[in-house]
Amino acid sequence: MTEKYKEFIKIAKELNAIDIIPVLYGSLGLSMIVNQDLKPEDIDILIPKRFLKQDWNIFKSFIEKLGYKLIDLHEHEFQKNNIKIAFADEEDLLPYANIDYTKLEVVSSNCKYKQLKLEDFLKSYTSSLKDGYRQTKKNNKDKIKIKIIKENIK
Repeated sequence: MTEKYKEFIKIAKELNAIDIIPVLYGSLGLSMIVNQDLKPEDIDILIPKRFLKQDWNIFKSFIEKLGYKLIDLHEHEFQKNNIKIAFADEEDLLPYANIDYTKLEVVSSNCKYKQLKLEDFLKSYTSSLKDGYRQTKKNNKDKIKIKIIKENIK
């Protein structure tokens, strides 16, 4: 179990205490499903949109009480020591990648969190290839992840 996954579990427990079941997303989420370290740069967590919009100040204070400092408002990104966490809203999964966030599997492991299936990650990373910003920023890492996903689906 990686340091980032352990940190995600700690954060998920705290979020569960305020009735949020987060979605483990991004490279860390994919790493856990394919059982391969994909060297995630941060912990991507999806939560209900209202916490990033109308309840943002309350949510921000909650995360800061966990020792994190806001470093990028636009990306809802926080940092504590060498760990970065970034939040986005789970509702965007549907228009972004045609993933029904209401039907994600809930994992219970000292806490509750939602997990995408391999097919969902394939949809998500395929959609990300259409995003010029991600292609420039991520330097084709998404194509590599798509190849790994396809190998694991077989």
